[in-house]
Amino acid sequence: MIVSAINIRFLEGVKIELTFQDGKVIIYDMALLKNKYPKIKELELNRDLFLSGHLDGGGYGVIWNDDIDIDAMTVYEDGELVGYVSTTLNQKIGLLLAKTREEKGITQVQLSKLSHIDQGDISKLEKGIGNPTLAKINKLFNALGKTIDVI
Repeated sequence: MIVSAINIRFLEGVKIELTFQDGKVIIYDMALLKNKYPKIKELELNRDLFLSGHLDGGGYGVIWNDDIDIDAMTVYEDGELVGYVSTTLNQKIGLLLAKTREEKGITQVQLSKLSHIDQGDISKLEKGIGNPTLAKINKLFNALGKTIDVI
């Protein structure tokens, strides 16, 4: 499954809270990794370093420096679900598009060729940051063999 984080908060110790495109809010304690990855200890020793972390451009991970990062999928699968938040319509459409495309086993490049919509636009839509027209949404889902009903 495709997971994309849309927000990060830094909590006590070396805990991070990620909000995901599907509305899940998940907490992950980076200290769980320090025995396996000794560089993680630097986050405990240097609060400024810990607070300097940021989501990568696609929301697929958190990066502190060249040596310290964590994949959003790890947080999503191994973290503690603490709640849900409302997501925008664009985020919901993007998540549905990504899930449907993944279920069909089609890459963004393949969907681009099928739908005649630029792959970069598809990427933005799946991240929930595009602003698609209904015609574009319909075209993409039709290319995936799906129909969209607006109710």
